[in-house]
Amino acid sequence: MAGQQFQYDDSGNTFFYFLTSFVGLIVIPATYYLWPRDQNAEQLRLKSLRKVHGRCLWYRLKLMKSQQSVIPTLKKIALLIGWAVFLLLAYKVSKIDREYQEYNPYEVLELQPGASIAEIKRQYRLLSLKFHPDKGGDEKMFMRISKAHEALTDEESRKNWEMYGNPDGPQANQKLQWNLATPLEIHPVFVLANRNNALNPPTVIHFQYLKSAHSATSFGIALPAWIVDQKNSMLVLLVYGLAFMVILPVVVGTWWYRSIRYSGDQILINTTQLFMHFMYKTPNMNMKRLEMVLTAAFEFDPRSNKEAIIRPTDNTEVPQLIRELGNINVKKKEPPFCYPYSLKARVLLLSHLNRMEVSENVEEDQRFVVRKSPALLQEMVNVGCQLTMMANSRGGIQHAPRLASIENCMKLSQMIVQGLQESKSHLLQLPHFEEEHLRYCVSKKYKVRSIQDLVSLKDADRRNMLRFLGEEKYEEVMAVIGSFPHINMDIKLQVLDDEDSNNITAGSIVTVTVTLTRRTMMEFFEKEQEQTCVPEDQTAEEGQGDPSKNKSKVWQSKNKGTKKVPKSKKKKLTKKKPPSQQQPQKQDKQKQLNGTVSANDAVTYTKEEEEDVSDKGSDSEDIDANKDSPSEREDESDKQSETENDEIGGDDEEEWEALQQSIQRRERALLETKSKITHPVYSLYFPEEKQEWWWLYIADRKEQTLISMPYHVCTLKETEEVELKFPAPSKPGNYQYSVILKSDSYMGLDMIKPLKLEVHEAKHMPDNHPQWDIPETEEEEEDQEDSDGIEESEDEEEDND
Repeated sequence: MAGQQFQYDDSGNTFFYFLTSFVGLIVIPATYYLWPRDQNAEQLRLKSLRKVHGRCLWYRLKLMKSQQSVIPTLKKIALLIGWAVFLLLAYKVSKIDREYQEYNPYEVLELQPGASIAEIKRQYRLLSLKFHPDKGGDEKMFMRISKAHEALTDEESRKNWEMYGNPDGPQANQKLQWNLATPLEIHPVFVLANRNNALNPPTVIHFQYLKSAHSATSFGIALPAWIVDQKNSMLVLLVYGLAFMVILPVVVGTWWYRSIRYSGDQILINTTQLFMHFMYKTPNMNMKRLEMVLTAAFEFDPRSNKEAIIRPTDNTEVPQLIRELGNINVKKKEPPFCYPYSLKARVLLLSHLNRMEVSENVEEDQRFVVRKSPALLQEMVNVGCQLTMMANSRGGIQHAPRLASIENCMKLSQMIVQGLQESKSHLLQLPHFEEEHLRYCVSKKYKVRSIQDLVSLKDADRRNMLRFLGEEKYEEVMAVIGSFPHINMDIKLQVLDDEDSNNITAGSIVTVTVTLTRRTMMEFFEKEQEQTCVPEDQTAEEGQGDPSKNKSKVWQSKNKGTKKVPKSKKKKLTKKKPPSQQQPQKQDKQKQLNGTVSANDAVTYTKEEEEDVSDKGSDSEDIDANKDSPSEREDESDKQSETENDEIGGDDEEEWEALQQSIQRRERALLETKSKITHPVYSLYFPEEKQEWWWLYIADRKEQTLISMPYHVCTLKETEEVELKFPAPSKPGNYQYSVILKSDSYMGLDMIKPLKLEVHEAKHMPDNHPQWDIPETEEEEEDQEDSDGIEESEDEEEDND
C-alpha cells in the first residue's frame, strides 16, 4: 500500500531476537540427533561378545575403530560451541532495555492520572529544581521530566501520546497503544483492524479517518539497517545470488542425481539391470558363472562408485594373485567380465574364499568387495524372483531362473560371510580348526562331517576327538558352537477366507504359516549335562520304589489287553468324541498333512486312542445294561444329539476366535516396525558385523521351481511367524513340496521340511443361491405399489359402470 513505511532496526536490538531463535532452531534438533550415544554401552557390549567373537575380524576392526575414532569428540565440541553461542545470545537479549513498555507521563511526574494543568506545572517546577543539571541533578531524569511535561501541556504532543502511546508520534519499534478514554472510532489502528477483520465499527467511520489510518501505519523489520544501505547493496545482492542461485541448486541437484541412480535397497539401478540380463540369459547358473556376474557389479567400478579405487600397484599384485589362484577365466572376452575392475574384484573375492593372505595395499580393497557382496546377492535373489513371477504370469517358464540358480546365490552369501569354498568342510567355520585337523573328525570311529554331528556326540567322545586342542581352545570352540542357532520350524497349512479352511481346492490361495523359534546349541549341552549329572541314589530309589510305578507306560506297551467291544457299539463310540479328544486329533491330522509327525507321536496317539475306546466300551456296556425301557433310550439319544450340536457350535466359536486372532496379529505386524538387529554372526574373516538373517520359501525340488517367493526373515530374535502364500495347482491330486529355511551367514545350518498338498476339485458354484436374490429397492417397491393401486382403482370403476 502507498501509505506503508518500513523501518529497520538501527540499534540492532530486535535483530538479536531473530538471531537467537534461528540458532535455537538449529542447535536443539542437532543435539537430539547428533549427540554421540553412550560409548560405555558399546564398550560393554563388545566386552560381552569377546568370549565368543574375540577372534573375528569384524570384532577386532570395531574395537580398534572405537578406540581410535575422534568423530564423537568433534561432534561434542561442535554442539557445545553451538550451545555457547545460543546462551550468549539469550543473555544478550535478556539485557536489552525494554523499549516496548507503555509510556506514562503521569508516572514520570509522580501525579495521579487526570491531574489538572496547574497541578502538572507546579509538579514540574518542583522536580526541575530537584533534578536540574545546573544544580547537581540527574540529566537523564531531567530530560524525562521535560518530555512528560511537554506531553501533557502541548496539545499536539498530548494527542500523539493518546493515539500512539508516544508524544513523538508512531514508532516502528514500539507497541502502538492508546488511552481507553479516547473514542475508539478516531484511532487509526482500530480503523485498520476493522478494515482487515471486516468488523462492524461502533460508529460511522468516515473516509478521512481510513485515509489517516493508512498514512499512520508503519512496519518494523528485525534486521540491521546496514543490510538495506545503498553502500552495501552490491555485497548483499552477491551473497543472495550465491546462496540461492548457485549453492542451493548445486546441493539439490547433486542429491537428486545421486538418489535416482540407486534403488530402495541402495543398489545401483545399472547393477540391477545387469543382474536381470544375465539371469535371463543364463537360467541355470553355476557357481563360477555366478561369481563372475557378482563381481561385474557397477559398485566395483570407480566410474560409478567413488569408494572403489584402482591403485597403481594393481598391475603387479593382481597378476600375482591370479597365478596363485590358477584358472579363473582370465581370457574370457565377454564384457563386462573382461574389464579391469571386474577382474580385480573377482580375484579379490576368490582369494577371500580361499583364505589367502594378501598385501596391505590390496587388503582394504578386498574388504570393500566382501562387505558389499551380501547386499548384492540379496538383490540377485530378488531379481530371480521377479523373473520367475514374470515367466509364470505369461504362462511359460522357459526363461525363468532355475531353483538351483537362486539357491546358489544364497549359498554364495554363506560362503562369503564364512570365507570358505563350497567344497570345504563346514567345521572350518570354527576357530582353531585347520585342514590337517579334519582327519580326526572324519575317522571311522566318529564320522563327524558337520556341526550337527559334532553337537550330537557325547561330551567324553567329543573331548577325545578334539584332543589336538588345549583346554582353553577347547572351551572357546564349545562356546562358539553353543552360540550357533538351532531353529525349530512349525508349519500350518490352511486356506483363509474359506468355509472349510482345511480343504484345498484347485486354484485356491494356500497360506502356509511357519512359526520359527530360535534356540542355541548351548541348550543341547545343558540338557546333556543334566542327564549325565543325575545322582546314583536317586536312580536306585526310583528302581526300588513302588512296583506299580515301574510298570510300563501306555506308550511303551506293545500289546494291551482291551475289552472287546461290539462293532455296532464301537461305531457309535467313534462317531462321538469329547472336545478334549477331538483337539489332539485335529492337531495330529495337521501334523500328518504337513509331514511332521514323528514315530513316537504316532505310537502315543494310537495307544491312547485304543485305551479311550476300551474305557468307553466298558462304560457303554454298563450303561446299556441299566437301560431297559425304550423311553430311557430315547432320552439318551436326545442327549447325544444335543451334545453333538454343542460340540459343533463350540468348534465354530473356536475357529472364529482363531480367525480374529490371526487378523489382529497381521494388523499388528503391519503397524509395528521391528529392529533388524538380531544376533551377531560368528565369522572369522568377514570385515563387518553381520546379523543373522534367513531366507524362507517353498519349492518343488523335483521340478526345480519356486512355489512361493523367498521371504527375507530379518527380525528373528526368539520367535517369528511368517505367512507364505501361493496358488494351489490347477489340477486335483497329491503334490509334494518342501519348506526350506536357509541362512545367509552360516553353512550347514539349513532346514528342509516336506509339505504334502492334497488338492481337491473345486466346488461347483450353485446358480440359484439365496445370496444372489437381490432385494428390490424402496423406489421399485413404491412404484409397484402405485401401479397396483392404479389397477385396483380401474377395476373398481369398471365394476361401478
